Amino acid sequence: MKALRSFLCAAPLLAALATQAQDADSSPSNPGPQALTGTLAQVRASGSIALAYRDSSVPFSYLDARGQPIGYSIELCKSLVRAVEAAVQRPLQIRWVPVTPATRMQAIISGQADLECGSTTSNLERQKSVAFSPTIFVAGTRLLVRKGEGLRDWRDLAHKKVAVTAGTTNEQVMRRLSQRLRIPMVIVVAPDHAQAFALVESGGADAFATDDVLLHGLVAQTPGAARRLAVVGELLSYEPYAIMFRRGDPQLAKLVTDSLRLLARDGEIDRQYRRWFLQKLPGSQQRLNLPMSAQLEAIVQSLAAAQVE
Repeated sequence: MKALRSFLCAAPLLAALATQAQDADSSPSNPGPQALTGTLAQVRASGSIALAYRDSSVPFSYLDARGQPIGYSIELCKSLVRAVEAAVQRPLQIRWVPVTPATRMQAIISGQADLECGSTTSNLERQKSVAFSPTIFVAGTRLLVRKGEGLRDWRDLAHKKVAVTAGTTNEQVMRRLSQRLRIPMVIVVAPDHAQAFALVESGGADAFATDDVLLHGLVAQTPGAARRLAVVGELLSYEPYAIMFRRGDPQLAKLVTDSLRLLARDGEIDRQYRRWFLQKLPGSQQRLNLPMSAQLEAIVQSLAAAQVE
């Protein structure tokens, strides 16, 4: 019954995407499968599409108890895959490609993955190398600390060990903070979020600096962590998340943007947000209880109001 309800909710959107793809066959500005280029041509020829995922970016992209990628970004990417299938007029097999913050951009640039479905910030520096979808979430850098040790914000980090994840904007934020404000903190670089989190739990680091929503997700997924750990401090950065894909691919860029506009208009983005941020996480009794921010609400409303050509 749950699967049937999900299908019925998605049916209007899939119909719109299919109609759009059919219209593309007869429109010179929207070529059909015979005139596809870039990623769309490649996936049509191969019958598969490669999605990059993360294993510990709760609730965006992580592994369930069976080792399968799940999460908010994963579900939005699956909707994009359905739009690609409509555009290329054939079913596609999903190939899952594991990435870390340090390897995710190269996976897209090299063609190892076609879409990156994680918790990646879109910024001007990265846009020189890769392309991004419209914003799907807004986060900011905060600190995870052990309760009862007197750490409340960045001002308390002098001579403390601060864990960061390699290849993240949060690492850059903390290094700039240390240099500009002359705070002699020790930056400890971990290869992924799970290991940085473990450093704080074990006492190997005094704090873990990353996006606040990821910290809340890690705490929610770890039994007993809410009693031991706290997310503290003011926001130290603005992190607009987006889905990453290759630059110089106008057909894919248009499909991604138009599809997210339709997902916003259909209410699917809002439904997926409620599922992953307000309801119990799959396989867990925990929930994040993070209402949609005013910034993200405005972005989704803008997407819904935008014209899809």
